[in-house]
Amino acid sequence: MGKYPLPVSHFLVEWGGNSVGFTEVSGLSQEVEIIEYREGSSPVHSPVKMPGQVKYSNVTLKRGIIKGDNDFFNWINTVQLNQVERRDVSIKLLNEAHEPVRIWKLKNAWPCKVSAADLKADGNEIAIETMELVHEGLVIETV
Repeated sequence: MGKYPLPVSHFLVEWGGNSVGFTEVSGLSQEVEIIEYREGSSPVHSPVKMPGQVKYSNVTLKRGIIKGDNDFFNWINTVQLNQVERRDVSIKLLNEAHEPVRIWKLKNAWPCKVSAADLKADGNEIAIETMELVHEGLVIETV
């Protein structure tokens, strides 16, 4: 029997010692900026390309609103001028035995945006809230 790629639907998010259920996680990416440099005496008429600073995308988390679970808002309420509660966040892709096979670790994350669900009198869906996190590093571990 061949090996199959893992589905995106089985994952876990952890921060501050808590496991939190989410419906969606997006933005797990990083990009290396390119520095171009060329000396005037170079025999090659194109610049050398070197790696520069690493930029990390903001990570967006979505979940259903649960009565009494206000951790999103308690966390964003720690934001003050030049101060915020920073947390390390782990996003784990799980296999069928609920074991992590890939882990994305966000360093010094904090919420920069929290959005409530749109409310509609004729709506027939779950109320979803969204939190956007900024962070200072992304480490990817394979297990």
